[in-house]
Amino acid sequence: MPENRIMLDVLRGKTVSPPPLWMMRQAGRYLPEYRQTRRRAGSFLDLCYNPDLAVEVTLQPIERFGFDASILFSDILVVPHALGRNVRFEEGRGPLLTPIAATEIAALDGETFHVNLEPIYETVRRLRTKLPDQTTLIGFCGAPWTVATYMIAGHGTSDQAPARLFAYREPAAFLQLLKVLADHSAAYLIRQIEAGADVVQIFDSWSGVLDEASFEAFCVRPVAEIVRQVRAVHPDIPIIGFPKGAGAHYQSYRQKTGVTGLGLDWTVPLTTAKELQRDGAVQGNLDPLRLVAGGKALSDGVDAILKALGDGPLIFNLGHGITPETPIAHVEAMVKLVRAHR
Repeated sequence: MPENRIMLDVLRGKTVSPPPLWMMRQAGRYLPEYRQTRRRAGSFLDLCYNPDLAVEVTLQPIERFGFDASILFSDILVVPHALGRNVRFEEGRGPLLTPIAATEIAALDGETFHVNLEPIYETVRRLRTKLPDQTTLIGFCGAPWTVATYMIAGHGTSDQAPARLFAYREPAAFLQLLKVLADHSAAYLIRQIEAGADVVQIFDSWSGVLDEASFEAFCVRPVAEIVRQVRAVHPDIPIIGFPKGAGAHYQSYRQKTGVTGLGLDWTVPLTTAKELQRDGAVQGNLDPLRLVAGGKALSDGVDAILKALGDGPLIFNLGHGITPETPIAHVEAMVKLVRAHR
């Protein structure tokens, strides 16, 4: 691994001051240059599958803010799309899919999976040549549970009731779906690593809606399987797990999945985050709305995180993705506050 990428040092367990800094959704609608590129692309999926434009938007926040890590511009739903499911994005409505039935799971087609995703692998290859050498390149996928929720409901919902009911009523079919997604997500991450990703992150955005038994079966076990398969090929690759809303399950999630770093949402108390940090690197966990508000709300939030976690392995980030209404000046202020920490 390169020696000058400080995020990798933190994921090895080292304390770095100031800590490395990046933001989830850092290439996005809060940037005017992103909005211009997005208009040129046509559809959102066209942007994801166009290496020229995907590289362009991935680099935009690096060029503007000098973040320590760059995350591939793509979407978690390219995996079901590459498996032959209908996926589209509508302005104001988000992702829309044709809901999958239990009888359709066996027919998910992985034959052209990597062919369909080749433009994304090409984006990763180009990024590694274009990024500053000190910038860590992050690949990613959605966790099987979160991806499955969209495949079953056909859209995002507030509590993922369609997927939870499906899992209760069709348990064998649901576990089959999670296995298909885990196997193909692992293969997808392995290809991203081979293309040049230094780190991969697994996003489980809807883990917080599950009861204890379901969290174990639907979040922990599939992610553990992805980690196992990736490590069988790339044993030294750092893997960050982000089970948003996991609450009291965060510690067991880390232990049972084997992830290297743990992404924390903004609801995790800093005392809990400090305890979790004893087992390795943590990432997060500024409330994205503090960044929108700016001023004292922002500085107090940044100071509290750095005071609590800055003397251990920390990757400074938000507790979820940056929101489109965030002022660029507030991002600049956050970068200054973090970089001034000693």
